[in-house]
Amino acid sequence: MTARRLSLAGTFALAGALLLGWPAPGRAALPASVAGQPLPSLAPMLEKVTPAVVNISTKTRVAVRDPFFDDPMFRQFFGLPSSPRERVEQSLGSGVIVDAAKGYVLTNNHVVGGADDITVTLQDGRSFKGKLIGTDPDTDVAVVQIPAQNLKALPVADSSRLRVGDFVVAVGDPFGLGQTVTSGIVSALGRSGLGGSGYQNFIQTDASINPGNSGGALVNLRGELVGINTMIFTPSGGNVGIGFAIPSNLTSQVMGQLIAHGKVVRGTFGVQTQDITPRIAKLLGLKDDQGVVVTRVAPDSAAAKAGLAPGDVLQAVDGKPLHDSDELHNTEGLLPVGSKVTLRVARAGSTRQVDLTLTPEKLATLDGDTLDARLAGVRFSELSMAQRGQGLAGVAVTAVRPGSRADRMGLSEGDIVLGVNNRRITSLRELRGLAGVQPRQLVLVVQDEDGVHYVPMD
Repeated sequence: MTARRLSLAGTFALAGALLLGWPAPGRAALPASVAGQPLPSLAPMLEKVTPAVVNISTKTRVAVRDPFFDDPMFRQFFGLPSSPRERVEQSLGSGVIVDAAKGYVLTNNHVVGGADDITVTLQDGRSFKGKLIGTDPDTDVAVVQIPAQNLKALPVADSSRLRVGDFVVAVGDPFGLGQTVTSGIVSALGRSGLGGSGYQNFIQTDASINPGNSGGALVNLRGELVGINTMIFTPSGGNVGIGFAIPSNLTSQVMGQLIAHGKVVRGTFGVQTQDITPRIAKLLGLKDDQGVVVTRVAPDSAAAKAGLAPGDVLQAVDGKPLHDSDELHNTEGLLPVGSKVTLRVARAGSTRQVDLTLTPEKLATLDGDTLDARLAGVRFSELSMAQRGQGLAGVAVTAVRPGSRADRMGLSEGDIVLGVNNRRITSLRELRGLAGVQPRQLVLVVQDEDGVHYVPMD
């Protein structure tokens, strides 16, 4: 039966070739045109795009944590070295050259963030050691620089002009197989609420995106960069047709700050808010539960200067309805500092328009070496209003000097210190009170993206 099917298939193929005037199978490739009409192909566009998409491999030395070996008394009793054991983790991802003259490569923070060694391999086989210019975990964007000549860069498109249904192509290195191209359409725009505490405004596409595609290019049919592929939604670990990319307008904005300052400075309205439930809506005398209610206004903030007060209901930002606090948090984080916005505010049964300018949040900081010599090279700060609004408590780690004790012990920028020696802290003042006495043992309780764990500083 199988042989018959193959035979029939060959007969139909030959008949079709004769009717269309095609060469017989095995004698030539497909024609460039049929009946005078050129066959569509993405090949000419991709010949210009693919040299700008690179493979990124990283090595990261990670301290091995163990409840016994990490205990200072255990190590002292058995005469074990004080430095932690390490393992080397390797990962693969992709990147996009966006500035050929300066060698700038856009990729994801989760591809290169925290890496000790970064290797960038071009399509032509050349490899270079990458220099990390900066990362922004909140948008999952990072910039790497390579010292290479004769690079090809992708032009960057205005992603705000994308429409649902536009054709797009994803280019990257899935599963380490080598450069791979997949095509699809824009399935949705402005996706958010996909988990995590970052700022989200994703392009959704059904172009196949798989592990290793992270940091790769999403391009339009003109070969212009419209997004950086970053994540997938999957119950199986593989592609199911739901992938997400960071819009090029956002990556360009973040990249500009990373190149100029090494980090991203964000603004804030200066308010903490709470979602409006039907019960809260009834208590406030609201007709519906649209918007968010202000629970706190920071002194000297943009909101305070505009006259906002606890109990006000924020209903819309620049005319766009506001549904929950996450949406407000997203808006703050995705707008550049200095942006002017208009809020629709409800108070005591009436509404009004309030103009605000997004200003940087001023957070108190503290250098670790002023507390304890074991914390040298670490800088702490108070949590932002956005972080506190998400229910977080503690102090933030805003800098860790490479090679310092804290770095060797696994403390990283972005971690949140919840406690010292099993005693809870919620502010720099409390951290100063516990760590400043220089206890014999110093163990930090730290929360990072992997969960909560102990970091011994002895």
